[in-house]
This record gives sequence, C-alpha cells and structure tokens, in this order.
Amino acid sequence: MRASPESQPAEASLVTAYFHRVRRAEVKLREGQRPPPRQEVRRPAHAARMLALAHHVEAAIGQGRLKSAADMACQLGFTRARMTHLLDLLLLAPDIQEDVLFLEAVDGQEPLSERVLRAIAHAGAWEVQRERWRDVRASF
Repeated sequence: MRASPESQPAEASLVTAYFHRVRRAEVKLREGQRPPPRQEVRRPAHAARMLALAHHVEAAIGQGRLKSAADMACQLGFTRARMTHLLDLLLLAPDIQEDVLFLEAVDGQEPLSERVLRAIAHAGAWEVQRERWRDVRASF
C-alpha cells in the first residue's frame, strides 16, 4: 500500500530572519538588514572603584568629617575587616595606584581581582610591588 501525496512530509526549506525582543513583549519578525553589532560596554574596574573609595575614606578622616574608618564602615554597611581590606590598597606604590585607577572592565570582564591587588600591596617595599605588578599586568 502506498501513501497518498497529501500524507508525504513537505519539503524542508530554510528561512533566514532576525528576531528582536522588546521589553518582554512578543517576539517580532523584522525585515531588512541585521542590526549593527552592540558596542562594548566599558566602565571603571571594580578594583579601581574600591581604590577610589579608599582614597575618599582617607580624605574624610584626614579632614575630620569622620572619626575613624570604623565609622565609615558603619555608614556603608561594611564590616571593619572589609574597610581594612579597602584601606590596604593605599599601601600600593603611587604609580601602581595610578595604573589601577585607569583600569576598565570591558563587557563585565574584570581585568584583575581586588584580592590579587591586595596581595601586591602586602608585598612590602615598592620595588617588590612594582615587580609583582609587572608580572600581573603582563597577564591582561
């Protein structure tokens, strides 16, 4: 027994289209050219923001606006240990701090972690810090 032509599967064809979703609305089919590629998103790196915060805290204490780093920790909702971690970044050599302040995260990818930066800060003398910074800097 043969199957009738109506019961035969239709021939497959390829359809090319671009889909665009608008704020949880239904998916709409658009005709025409592909949308331009999304530009990369750049923002200051997390380590750069934390170093800037450390400078801000140090300046506020120096100007007498705060009694101690513990007061700032309380205001920011940080622990004292976390505030110590931030202030440890100020131990970095000035040229390393400058490099860190210009670091950028591209599309959410951080160039280095704050933990790595604190390890460099705890290296001791600025020359040792600079050697370690060169090694880390070469990796990104």
